[in-house]
Amino acid sequence: MQYRTLGRTGVHVSSLALGTMNFGRIGRTTQDDATAIVDAALEGGVNLIDTADLYGGGESEEMVGKAIAGRRDDIVLATKAAMPMGDERNHRGGSRRWLVTELDNSLRRLGVDHVDLYQIHRWDPSTSDEETLSALTDLRRAGKIRYFGSSTYPAYRIVQAQWAAHLHHLGRYVTEQPSYSILQRGIETHVLPVSEQYGLGVLAWSPLASGWLSGAVREGREVTTNRSQLMPERFDTTLAANRARLDAVERLAGIADEAGLTMIQLALGFVTAHPAVTSALIGPRTLDHLHAQLAAADTVLSADVLDAIDAVVAPGTDLAAHEKLDTPPALLDPSLRRR
Repeated sequence: MQYRTLGRTGVHVSSLALGTMNFGRIGRTTQDDATAIVDAALEGGVNLIDTADLYGGGESEEMVGKAIAGRRDDIVLATKAAMPMGDERNHRGGSRRWLVTELDNSLRRLGVDHVDLYQIHRWDPSTSDEETLSALTDLRRAGKIRYFGSSTYPAYRIVQAQWAAHLHHLGRYVTEQPSYSILQRGIETHVLPVSEQYGLGVLAWSPLASGWLSGAVREGREVTTNRSQLMPERFDTTLAANRARLDAVERLAGIADEAGLTMIQLALGFVTAHPAVTSALIGPRTLDHLHAQLAAADTVLSADVLDAIDAVVAPGTDLAAHEKLDTPPALLDPSLRRR
C-alpha cells in the first residue's frame, strides 16, 4: 500500500480507501460482512474509511461504527451530509441548522465523538458558502470534526468556496471527492487542476465506473452485477452511450491483458496515477471484491500503458456525461436560464 498526504493537512492516508456505500441494504451486506471487510481492509493497509449519512439512511454509518469499535484512533474516518434524509424539507442541505443536527446524528450512529473529515455531499445552491463554512468552522472549533471538504462540486464552486473562506476569515475545504475513472475523465479539464491549485486532497469515487471496469462487463456476457440490478438503464447496451462504454471496455481489456494486469488493476492504477489524486475509493460488497481491489494497491502503470488508455478515452472526456452529478442547476432547470 502507498500512502500520501491528504492535501496540506499533514495526515497520511492510503492510496486505496474503503468506501462503504454497499454496507447494509444497498449492497445486501450484514454486519458480519461489513466487519469482515473492514478487518481485511485494515490488514491490507487501508487507513481511510469513508461513509455518509445517506447510505442506507444511516445504516452504513451504524455498521462502520460497530466494525471500528476499539480501534478508532488508527483510522482516518470520513462521513458526509447534505443529501435528503427523509421528506422533511429542512432535513437536507448545507444550512447551519441542519449540519449541526445531522453531525450529532452521524456521531451517534458511528459511536464516536468526532470524525476526521466531514464532507458536504453535494453543493446546496439554496445556501450561501458563508453559512455552510461558518457552521463547519464552528463544528471544527468544537472538536467534533478535524477537517471538512466538499464532494462532487463543479470547479467554479470549489473556487468560490475558497474565496468565501478567505473573505470571511473562515475555515476552508481541504478535500474534494469527485467521480473519476477511465470512462469518466471530465474532471481532468477543470476540477483536478483547481484542486491542485488550492492544495486540496482528492478522494476519487467510482474508480471502477459502477462496475464497468471490474471485468464483469464484457461483450457477449450477461451483466449480473448488483449495480446493474439497481440501475439497469446504465447497463443497457442497446443505448448509444452504453455501447460506446462497452466498446471502450473491450479495447481496455486488451491493454490490460498485454500489460499482464487485471481490469481492476488497470482502472485503479489509472486513477491513482494522476498527481492530483490522493486516494481512490473502493466500494467492495464482498470479501472477494475487496481482495481483487487490494491487489491493485501497488500497481504503477507505465507511460506506454497510460498513453494507450488515452488513445481509447481521450483526456477530459466523459463517455456518459448524462450521469454526471455536478451539473450546474441552470442546465437542469430552464427557469434559471431565461429572463
